[in-house]
Amino acid sequence: QFHDFNPAERHLAEALRTLRLIHYAAWIAQRWHDPAFPHAFSWFDSPRYWQDHILNLREQIALMDEPPLIQAG
Repeated sequence: QFHDFNPAERHLAEALRTLRLIHYAAWIAQRWHDPAFPHAFSWFDSPRYWQDHILNLREQIALMDEPPLIQAG
C-alpha cells in the first residue's frame, strides 16, 4: 500500500536507511547458527563485507549530517 510522502519527514529518510542496514546485518548475525544462513550468506563473515559495511555506515553518518534533498518542482 502506498501513501503520499510527507515532505516534512524527508529528514528521516537517511536515518531510516541506516537503521535498515543495521537491522539487516543483525538479523543475519542472530540467525548465523542456522545451517542455511552460512550457506545463503557466505559473504557475511568475510573481512570485505565488514569493511564495506563500516564504510556504508560512515557514509550514512555523513548523509545524516546533510540537509535533505529538496524535490524540484
